[in-house]
Amino acid sequence: MKSAGSTPSAKPRLTTSAMIASIAAEGQRTKPAPFGHALVELARSREDIVGMTADLGKYTDLHIFAQAFPDRYYQMGMAEQLLFGAASGLAAEGFMPFATTYAVFASRRAYDFIHQTIAEEDRNVKIACALPGLTSGYGPSHQAAEDLALFRAMPNMTVIDPCDAHEIEQIVPAIAAHRGPVYMRLLRGQVPLVLDEYNYRFELGKAALLRDGADVLIISSGIMTMRALEAAQALSDDRINVGVLHVPTIKPLDTEAILREAGKPGRLVVVAENHTVIGGLGEAVAALLMRSGVHPTFRQIGLPDEFLAAGALPTLHDRYGTSTAEVKRQIKEWLR
Repeated sequence: MKSAGSTPSAKPRLTTSAMIASIAAEGQRTKPAPFGHALVELARSREDIVGMTADLGKYTDLHIFAQAFPDRYYQMGMAEQLLFGAASGLAAEGFMPFATTYAVFASRRAYDFIHQTIAEEDRNVKIACALPGLTSGYGPSHQAAEDLALFRAMPNMTVIDPCDAHEIEQIVPAIAAHRGPVYMRLLRGQVPLVLDEYNYRFELGKAALLRDGADVLIISSGIMTMRALEAAQALSDDRINVGVLHVPTIKPLDTEAILREAGKPGRLVVVAENHTVIGGLGEAVAALLMRSGVHPTFRQIGLPDEFLAAGALPTLHDRYGTSTAEVKRQIKEWLR
């Protein structure tokens, strides 16, 4: 029996494990290590594929590839600059390296090596990086809030931000078929399944309208597409019709789809991204709309231009406005 002072509706107390908690909601369907399993499947028919990492095989799901193809797996140690320089060299010899690390290390510690040895040389290296945006509670050293802005600015680099396990499984063969360097944000471990319910198929450089709505259009990428779909469903209970345009390829941008959907009259257009509001999908869409003479009421949901706090991920997502509840709240406020 509860005491008189108890509060049954209070949220459960979060522990330090919530700093590295799965982004999946409680009870949500997930799939283990979609990147690692998809790469193994592809490598069975592609002998040119090699896997490389900088001491993070277990934490980027590349250990699955290492178990299947130990002779094609390169553990480079804690040396990200060496990792990408070596990947460029292997690509020059006809191999297709899939190089993994954390997004903070690729975008900050090894940026010049990627720029000079991979992008400028147009080498066929696929870079897959875990802990994108706010998917770690360990503070700025592990939170890659600006990686998309940095890699968008790099010539020759294709940039991808997948939503879920279903999409990651499709992205791996798609980027292998694409000739040239790719930066892909990576969701690891138990990854949510969302897009399979929408008969979704990934196409490089293409956006997909997952649901239509007359009141609001959310243009989103990565895990924010999952949050956008959840918020859209919740807002339908309030008779607010929300469309969701998923934009997994940040560069090159699907300008045709964005202009078509954002140009429909009478809708609030919201860009939602797991990235700083500076230099990512939001500003790319805003610039496109301005250049094209399309002027909807426009808002952004993204991470602030500041070093983010450490803490439990659910708390941080609420604090910085990227949780489903906060997406719903902000949209209702903007519609008033």
